[in-house]
Amino acid sequence: GKLANKSFTQNKTARIQSIIMSNMWNYVVTAQKPTAVTHCVVGNFTSPTELSLIVSKSTRIEIFMLTEVGLQPLLDVDIYGRIACMELFRPANEKQDLLFISTERYKFCVLAFVDGVIVTRANGDVQDRTGRAPDVGQIGLIDPECRMIGLHIYDGLFKVIPIDSKGQLSEAFNIRLEELQIVDIKFLHGCRNPTIAVLYEDTKEARHVKTYEVDLREKEFKEGPWALPNVEGGASAIISIPFGGVIILGEQTITYHSGNASLKTIGMKTTLIRAHAKVDVDGSRYLLGDYVGGLHMLFIERDGNKVTDLKLEKLGETSIASTLAYLDNGFIYVGSTYGDSQVIHLQCENNESPIEVIDNITNLGPILDMCVVDLERQGQGQVVTCSGGFKDGSLRVVRNGVGINEQASIDLPGIKGIWSLRPSTSSEFDKFIILSFVGETRVLAIQDEELEETEIPGFNSSETTIYTSNVTNNYFIQVTPTSVNLVNCDTLTCVSKWNPPSNSKINACSGTNTQLLIATGGGHLVYLTIDKEIKEAGHKTMEHEIACVNISPLGENSESSLAAVGLWTDITVRLLILPSLEEVIKESLGGEVIPRSVLLATFDNIHYLLCALGDGYLYTFTLSLEGKELRDKKKISLGTQPIVLNKFRSNGVTHVFASSDRPTVIYSSNKKLLYSNVNLKEVNHMSPFNSESFPDSLALATEENLTIGTIDDIQKLHIRTVPLGEMPRRISYQESTHTLMILTQKTSQEDGMDSETSFVRLVDSQTFEVLASHTLEPYEDGTSITTCTFSDDPNTYFVVGTSFVIPSEPESTKGRLLIFSTSNGKLTLVSETEVRGAVYTLAPFNGKILAGINSKVQLFKWAETEEGIRSLTLECSYFGSLLVLKIVTRGDFIVVADMMRSISLLLWKPVEMEIEEISRDMNPIWMTALDVLDEDTFIGAENSYNLFSVQRNANAATDDERARLETVGTFHLGEFVNKFSRGSLVMKLPDTEHVPTLLFGTINGVIGVVASLSQENYNFFLRVEQILSTVIKGIGGFSHSEFRSFAGERRTIEAKNFLDGNLIEKFLDISEQKQKEVVAKLGDVTLEELSKRIENLQRSIH
Repeated sequence: GKLANKSFTQNKTARIQSIIMSNMWNYVVTAQKPTAVTHCVVGNFTSPTELSLIVSKSTRIEIFMLTEVGLQPLLDVDIYGRIACMELFRPANEKQDLLFISTERYKFCVLAFVDGVIVTRANGDVQDRTGRAPDVGQIGLIDPECRMIGLHIYDGLFKVIPIDSKGQLSEAFNIRLEELQIVDIKFLHGCRNPTIAVLYEDTKEARHVKTYEVDLREKEFKEGPWALPNVEGGASAIISIPFGGVIILGEQTITYHSGNASLKTIGMKTTLIRAHAKVDVDGSRYLLGDYVGGLHMLFIERDGNKVTDLKLEKLGETSIASTLAYLDNGFIYVGSTYGDSQVIHLQCENNESPIEVIDNITNLGPILDMCVVDLERQGQGQVVTCSGGFKDGSLRVVRNGVGINEQASIDLPGIKGIWSLRPSTSSEFDKFIILSFVGETRVLAIQDEELEETEIPGFNSSETTIYTSNVTNNYFIQVTPTSVNLVNCDTLTCVSKWNPPSNSKINACSGTNTQLLIATGGGHLVYLTIDKEIKEAGHKTMEHEIACVNISPLGENSESSLAAVGLWTDITVRLLILPSLEEVIKESLGGEVIPRSVLLATFDNIHYLLCALGDGYLYTFTLSLEGKELRDKKKISLGTQPIVLNKFRSNGVTHVFASSDRPTVIYSSNKKLLYSNVNLKEVNHMSPFNSESFPDSLALATEENLTIGTIDDIQKLHIRTVPLGEMPRRISYQESTHTLMILTQKTSQEDGMDSETSFVRLVDSQTFEVLASHTLEPYEDGTSITTCTFSDDPNTYFVVGTSFVIPSEPESTKGRLLIFSTSNGKLTLVSETEVRGAVYTLAPFNGKILAGINSKVQLFKWAETEEGIRSLTLECSYFGSLLVLKIVTRGDFIVVADMMRSISLLLWKPVEMEIEEISRDMNPIWMTALDVLDEDTFIGAENSYNLFSVQRNANAATDDERARLETVGTFHLGEFVNKFSRGSLVMKLPDTEHVPTLLFGTINGVIGVVASLSQENYNFFLRVEQILSTVIKGIGGFSHSEFRSFAGERRTIEAKNFLDGNLIEKFLDISEQKQKEVVAKLGDVTLEELSKRIENLQRSIH
């Protein structure tokens, strides 16, 4: 007994130690929000007079205003649910439209837009205790007269939510539907009582349309006005027409019917209509989008209410549309789940192609596979995704931060300041770069596309330059510690000078076209005006020494009416009115670190004061133009060294560059300030430089050199698109050859039939040019790929697994293992091995290769025959799975994701030459992706959009416990994950904590991060998440904790050991008042400490 007790205690201690070291506490955050568009609606949601476009991206809605310059983003919000239906409607007493949303978990809400914010008018839950979800997904519809909302969410039932005359929703009820195989349901227009048209399939696979009148009082169906039996067998949708009747969309025909004798049918080329949208209010024209990206216009010709003819005209090609919206004046929004969404314009006069693409809106979905590659060898991963479907297939190269593309570089140590000058005030391009050093100033000029050192005689070159720029009337201004020099641009001679009093030196300066604000020792401020000479126009003595000044004009103004001044000693920033220098605001920054750089800036028509400190922190405030009030104070850590702030323009928009040990671009999106890392180790000084040789460039000074480069588009993630015109399905990177191999599938139409060809393509990892290709056999698909080396062979190979998909076979019975070598961009098939089944997954394993082939895990070795030819030979097999979807290895351990039976852990025994199962998860889970968090903890994704983690219990007391993988984490992601990849999106910096991360890609185009935290960090952020979920209310009244709870077909479990990073990071965006509320509830941390902890975590992850 004592012995048993002792061993139990030892096991328990070992178990506790393994848990302490475990990666079971995880933080999940999306680095790239969903991009695939599932629904869109256009209407007067935000205003009674202005149209807005509302776009659904699964768990997110984005609202755009329709303006003369295109779509302008107004708002984007997360929804705690996967959106299943989204419709606009307007009850009789409303001045603007309301938005109805229902989710896949049967929650619904009605939203209104009031005073710039979304408010919830109604919400509820329409889930029944039992019921089978329909194969076609949820159908949501609203009566045109706004008398009721209808939902088809279970087979055999039609759910009704009545709307009363005041627009209020009443209690929902079900009406029995005789038809089980529903294809589509729509409300008819112009009916005295709410009436639906139902397109359904009978048991003999024939399709019919029936109509029912909804009796709200009796809560039942009554026979409708008409029925149309035996419509086309491929009929897939109904369009309800405003003047009465319906259009039935088939694969070969389009039919109009309204119950009376008017039945009109036209034929068309065999296709599948995926999306449709009304063009005219009266419904005389409709846009139709087909499954290969064709856009068509349907014309309904009529005499009064009688339809006389239907005409179909093909307009051209777009992305493959999942949803369409006619915006206005010939502009159309094409929402896509398979490719980029688009804004297009119909041009009547252009006969060649009436479609002009105005804008492509990036969509990474569906991400079928991805790999993380450090292409630039900086320790920062770039994600290369297999994105898009069919003709819209592409590779996307995704990296964090803003890239600087170097154009020129000069070794120049010791630069203390940098500015660019145009040769004259009227010149379009810059010519000079002014470099300031300790005790000297040097001038570089562009000569014949080369930078050469030159002189501007009127400049004082034997002193440090504090400030220089072009000013009015064709002059340069140069400010040094002892003088202000006005220099003629033509003669380059000094024409006017201003000197501070003999006993003081200038230590800070800021200017505009006609103004200068000078700070000298002893806290003196001098205001100068510039015309054809320099005039002193004001003077003020501050109570402390001046650290920094700024008079950048706000908005579109060319002159400034405000000055920002940062002081030593009391660590304050003051706002003064120009020209009087009257102080209007004194803002204490607290702490002991002085402000080093202040800047007045306007983003998205909001005026800001930015104040950077000597320790890498930045304060931001919003302010009114009069400067009477500072609001929305926020503090963010950008680095650890002093920051210098400068404005620059990119694509016509003003941004701010923060030079420091972690250079950052500050920009605005949807009226929020965002911060994007610049992919350079450090930048001390920066100036915009726009010359003919280097257009739209930046000049950047580091400790050692001067670099001129262009800047990428300003955004958090930089995405490069490599169009393929075919669907990429698998990808692998080979570091030794710097190549990628992708498996693709090309679909082509011949005689109305789709045919598919699969390819193996070798791609250069820098240029993304296809170097070589290999065509697979007919009916053969590439299903898996890896790169590996084998024992006793120095070469690195790509290994490809395939499957033969024969239409008559229920399951693939044949596949191949293909071994390719690459050199100098050439591809050689070295070996092929036929196997009995589809090769769904491959993994290198101790100098051999593991393959998941149908239900088997098989180990192959790379053996040499007597003739010296190498080929794969089978060493052993494991038969305990139903379908092996994914294999990940660690040492001799093999982790297997079974498509229907969750995760199992196997062990390779080299002496016995066998693979043995040592533990498995007993839950019946349909897997989609798998990876390893640590030696004993594994993470999985499954087909109900959940993540979960399981842990091996190696130290348990009984065999039964050791044989079971225990579920330790559960989380509803709301996304279908296809791939986990080990790696990081951010550069590992020496002073930041190392956080292990896994990246994942989803069908909706999300790139997410799972970061493993210490238990202490997890517990802290768990409290933050719980408090934030009460402070930040979900849109539509949806519950955060319900949304994040793991929901499978058989069970619902609260989220456990996974944190919602999206919610935690929202803390940085909410108002200071709400932030203080969170901090008060936490009780043991200051606002500054909490912000810093969240920022540091965010920066180390994505």
